[in-house]
Amino acid sequence: MTAMAYDRYAAICNPLLYSSVISPTLCVQMVLGSYMADSLLLQSQLCAMLQLHFCGPNVINHFFCDMPQLLVLSCTDTFSLQLLTAILTMLFGIINVLVIMISYVYIVISIMKITSAKGRSKAFNTCASHLIAVSLFYTSSIFVYLSSSTGGSSSFDRFASVFYTVVIPMLNLLIYSLRNKEIKDALKRLQKKRGYC
Repeated sequence: MTAMAYDRYAAICNPLLYSSVISPTLCVQMVLGSYMADSLLLQSQLCAMLQLHFCGPNVINHFFCDMPQLLVLSCTDTFSLQLLTAILTMLFGIINVLVIMISYVYIVISIMKITSAKGRSKAFNTCASHLIAVSLFYTSSIFVYLSSSTGGSSSFDRFASVFYTVVIPMLNLLIYSLRNKEIKDALKRLQKKRGYC
C-alpha cells in the first residue's frame, strides 16, 4: 500500500519524470524492502514465541492460528511478547501511514494546482480506489491486531478477523476493477438487462 501511494505520488506530482523515477530497479527495491521488513517483524515475533511454554489445552477458539490466539494458550507470562508486538505493529504501521499521508498531501496540493475540472477529476479518480483500499485495510487491521479483547476469541473479533483476511482482499479486486472501462461497460449492460436503468 505504501509503495502504491508513492507510485501515485510520482504519477501525479511528477508525470513527466514518472518513467525515470519509478524505474524497474526501484520497483524491485520496494518489493524486496517490503518483504524484508515483514520478515524482520515476523522473525522477531517468532523468536519471542519460541521462548513460550504451552502446557494446557491445545484448542484454539478461532478460525485460524494467529499470535493472539497462541498467547492465550501459553502458560508463561506473555506481557513482554505482547508489548513487543504492539510496539513493532505501531512502529511499522505509523511509518507506513505517514508515508501514505505525506504522499497524498503532496498529491492533493498538485491536484489543486490543475486548472481544468476534467484534469482534477481524472487525478482524483486515479487516487480514489487506492484511498478506499488503504482505509479499509488499515482500519480493519488496526481493529484486529490492537483489539482490546485478549486472545481475539469473541465472536466479534472472529468476525473482524474474517473481514480482514477474506472480505478486504475480495473488495480490493472489486474496488480496483471498477476503474476499468470494460468492467464499467459490462455493469451498465447488466443493469440495462435487468431493467434497473
